[in-house]
Amino acid sequence: MSGRNRSILRRTALLLVALLALAALAACRREPPPTEQPPEPQAQAHTELRDAIQAPQEQAKAVEDTLQQGADAQRAQIDAAEGG
Repeated sequence: MSGRNRSILRRTALLLVALLALAALAACRREPPPTEQPPEPQAQAHTELRDAIQAPQEQAKAVEDTLQQGADAQRAQIDAAEGG
């Protein structure tokens, strides 16, 4: 092989490597195509565990609301007694 052929071969190989690297980078950055419709949510067949967790939380919230109403009423009575 002559020196000129080797130079052309090296340039071609270098260009090919550069193109492959660019193609690999472009493939990594592609986002999946958007779907037309989101998937349907799955129906929850077993809700016992969720209900068992939420029941005490709901009860505590109800107690908190009752206590807050009592505190507000007491504050109103105190303010009324003070003449405010």
